[in-house]
Amino acid sequence: MDLTVLYRGPLSSCDYDCPYCPFAKRRDSREQLRADRAALERFAGWAAAQTGDRLSVLFTPWGEGLVRSWYRRTLTELSHVPHIRRVAIQTNLSCRTDWLAEASPETLALWCTYHPGQTPYDRFISKCRDLIRREIRFSVGIVGFPGHLEEARRLRADLPGHVYLWVNAPEGHELSDAEAQAWTELDPLFPYSRHPHRSAGLPCRTGESVVSVDGEGTVRRCHFVRAELGNLYDGSYRRALRPRACPLAVCDCHIGYVHLETLPLYDVFAGGVLERIPSPTPPASPSAPPRPGPVRPFR
Repeated sequence: MDLTVLYRGPLSSCDYDCPYCPFAKRRDSREQLRADRAALERFAGWAAAQTGDRLSVLFTPWGEGLVRSWYRRTLTELSHVPHIRRVAIQTNLSCRTDWLAEASPETLALWCTYHPGQTPYDRFISKCRDLIRREIRFSVGIVGFPGHLEEARRLRADLPGHVYLWVNAPEGHELSDAEAQAWTELDPLFPYSRHPHRSAGLPCRTGESVVSVDGEGTVRRCHFVRAELGNLYDGSYRRALRPRACPLAVCDCHIGYVHLETLPLYDVFAGGVLERIPSPTPPASPSAPPRPGPVRPFR
């Protein structure tokens, strides 16, 4: 089986206090951290043991994982497992980067987000340059608030052309066409992020070749659909894997809509779906993907 797994354990603490994030500066207790470490180690053991499958793993913690030693160790170890095609994590890149010397750059990748006001710009860009020196695959992104535009332009100018700079549309903020155009000039794929995508009844790879797993091993089709498919550790989820249509009205998060079969994003991000890195020669992005109109958020 060729399976992509999005893992999200109990960790919900972060070292940043971004005003647009509900998990800003949340602190986990020692007991919560111990539980997160145990859950991650259990998952890593399962992943390493699946020698008959081909796995791709993306860690999507609510908080910042790489400031915790067990996340750095897990990514390093899994990057050397032969049947794991890719292991990646979403991160604010606040951690040190020397641990990457022990990881395999052929397998490990980082999905990095720059948060203006949370870290000095020079510190962030120096870490990006260190990733380049270490030949680590990574993308860099920013949330498209108007106040972030100049920082994003500076980032684009300082990053090499082969490093993809993505932009997420800010939740709850309606962008004008002029604002959207400014972001599209930095990220040609921004039109995919600007509006939620209609998904109800449409075919999606989640639940068939892509699943979401929590710290208890509960398997769901994705982070946004609560129906359970089974448990990872007793293998019951495998019987439930099959083609499925999306049961939700819309999908507005990249880690969800990238798997919609009605969008060309598996071709756009060929070879880099998990770390959000486009193919060197991706298909042209539409200037304006269909807008679904007013919708009620489902999250």
